[in-house]
Amino acid sequence: MSKLDFTGRVAIVTGAGGGLGKQHALALARRGAKVVVNDLGGAVDGAGGSVTAAQAVVDEIRAAGGEAIANGASVTDFAAVEAMVQQAIDAWGRVDILVNNAGILRDKSFSKMELADFRLVVDVHLMGAVNCTKAVWPHMNAQKYGRIVMTTSSSGLYGNFGQSNYGAAKLALVGLMQTLSLEGAKNNIHVNCLAPTAATRMTEGLMPADVLAALQPEAVVPAMLVLAAESAPTRTILCAGAGTYEAAHITLTEGVHLGLTEDTPERLAARLAEVTDRQGEQVPQSGAAQGTNEVGKAFAAKR
Repeated sequence: MSKLDFTGRVAIVTGAGGGLGKQHALALARRGAKVVVNDLGGAVDGAGGSVTAAQAVVDEIRAAGGEAIANGASVTDFAAVEAMVQQAIDAWGRVDILVNNAGILRDKSFSKMELADFRLVVDVHLMGAVNCTKAVWPHMNAQKYGRIVMTTSSSGLYGNFGQSNYGAAKLALVGLMQTLSLEGAKNNIHVNCLAPTAATRMTEGLMPADVLAALQPEAVVPAMLVLAAESAPTRTILCAGAGTYEAAHITLTEGVHLGLTEDTPERLAARLAEVTDRQGEQVPQSGAAQGTNEVGKAFAAKR
């Protein structure tokens, strides 16, 4: 069992002024990485901003003998994000790791939610990760190395009442990861998703006190380190909370070929249990697997 060592690596962690992001930044620094600690310093709903939180984490890293710089860019501002990446390049010459952790909450049931609140959450979680990834992508391509961690959520993977905006954005990050892992493969850029369950200011009031006590952010960090390491997998959704680690998969069932006739809708309804039967399901290596399965069954039926 070899130690996960990040000596010489340069990491950017967004939303790293507190909670889970802070623990990510501290852990990477402890293991040798130079870290850009990014945090807008706003409230849980995204209001306000201050670099104070990010600087406090930087000070902690430096006090322990590590190297870090603070950055207060909003991940929704692409120009500011590009400047953040350039800040890392100017300081240390490269960017090896991006942990897209920044996020906000605007929870309400869908019927009561304003569209502005839906858009803002999607903008921060999804487009924020897109902006940061787009800014580091050419550098990682040029150096033929990169490790990108998207922060998804069980709310996106499985749903959660009152979080339609958050869940939509979080599952969208899985879709982004699926394609970027394919596009980055030739240049050794590995892209993965982390689905954390942790007690942070974003989860205060959502769970009982004893449950929150078990869900220390530090218990999620090992999964991030695995996904950001040189030995990292790619296209993996790793779940973590309370010291337990799982994997989530987007799967495809074997399905049933029914052809196309006037009564196909009725026959599909009658055999829907067979279509959704998970026995023999696969985890497709790309979106082409669906079409390959469908056409293959159609041709087999003709034979």
